[in-house]
Amino acid sequence: MNTAGAQRVLVTAAASGIGRAIAEAFLDAGARVCICDMDTAALARALQEDARLLGVRADISLPDDVHDLVTGADQRMGGIDVLVNNAGIAGPTAPLQDVPYGEWRHTFDVNVHGTFLMLQGVIPQMQRRRSGCIVNISTTSTRTGLPGRTPYVASKWALEGLTLNLARELGPDNIRVNAIRPGFMDTPRMRDIIRRTADERSVTIAAAEQQLLGFISMRSKITPPEVGEMCVYLASHAARHVTGQVIAVDGNAEWEG
Repeated sequence: MNTAGAQRVLVTAAASGIGRAIAEAFLDAGARVCICDMDTAALARALQEDARLLGVRADISLPDDVHDLVTGADQRMGGIDVLVNNAGIAGPTAPLQDVPYGEWRHTFDVNVHGTFLMLQGVIPQMQRRRSGCIVNISTTSTRTGLPGRTPYVASKWALEGLTLNLARELGPDNIRVNAIRPGFMDTPRMRDIIRRTADERSVTIAAAEQQLLGFISMRSKITPPEVGEMCVYLASHAARHVTGQVIAVDGNAEWEG
């Protein structure tokens, strides 16, 4: 593995949100970073806002897009040392028996099959160099459970199983594979969830937030840069023997619902 300053990093779905924070954390550590996103406008804004970023428009659930993304990132950076599989969708919200098969399948197409395609594209070059780091972004909901969100949680469990098995499979090649479980994030999406929760429970937004924080041991939200910092650590020399781990950045989420 190259030192942090020389690392070449590919982050999926990184034009905004957690992915953007991960990309910025690596840039601040001196790495070269290529991002992808399927939102063309968001990707253009990200590249305009930070000239250090390289970017490719891609939908990781499509094999041809993944091939072009990996090939382009490899050519522009001269290799890929670190892959962060951040791309994922929330999937439908409904009791399992009411989930349309198409929505169930689409959740797995992005969260699991897309990650599979990214791994197939990047692993061979890491094996040739006998060095690499892969970080998969999961969710703390795999530990707490989240009724009404079974497709999402099940897909993230699959992602964690993929992480643990690949750590064994790729360990002899000196390739490390870990996953991160972000918790209650301070993001626009989470703020929308709090607003909906407040409406459903007929309470204020502040009261709804405090109710949700009451099931987190540290009673605090997580910011996207914290996830980025953990990714940088996992890709660093300090974590050279950290592999096969699922690490929560969540203040210890006790329950969710």
